[in-house]
Amino acid sequence: MIRSDKKLRELDLILSRNNILIVSEAIKSLRNEVPFEGAIGLLIAYYDRSANLSLKNQIRDFMNDLKEQSAIPEVIAEIKKDNKPETLRMLISSCWQSGLDYSGYSSDFARFFLDGDFMTAIECFTVIESSVHKIKRSKKNEIIKMIREESPGQINEKTALALELISVLE
Repeated sequence: MIRSDKKLRELDLILSRNNILIVSEAIKSLRNEVPFEGAIGLLIAYYDRSANLSLKNQIRDFMNDLKEQSAIPEVIAEIKKDNKPETLRMLISSCWQSGLDYSGYSSDFARFFLDGDFMTAIECFTVIESSVHKIKRSKKNEIIKMIREESPGQINEKTALALELISVLE
């Protein structure tokens, strides 16, 4: 990713004006240029506050189609922010849909799995499962231990999913 304060300011200005056509064109143009630092953060903040389904779908599609491995730290930083549950699920879903390698963040996804609701846990499960072959055995063992120690005592659908995740990691 490149650093471009000028492009970042321009995108911020476009998004703040909230003109649907101009925002839509800006999202389309982002697909055709080298990604720049901060663009994902601005798009996710817009997604989180917007009620426009068309623009939200465009942003979701943009995230799902990310192919720049260097964008991963910015995506993870956005997942860690206090966004709406819908935004969090979209972000985590984009991780496995993009096909990028998130194996280096498997512990983070295990944490999101444990802390999130059932739908978020399903998305985290999918991210971990899709990169399980790239996760080192020691990291897998660490995640298994975390899940076993922190899973709720009561049996519910998330507990069953946790057991399945342990099985995938073993």
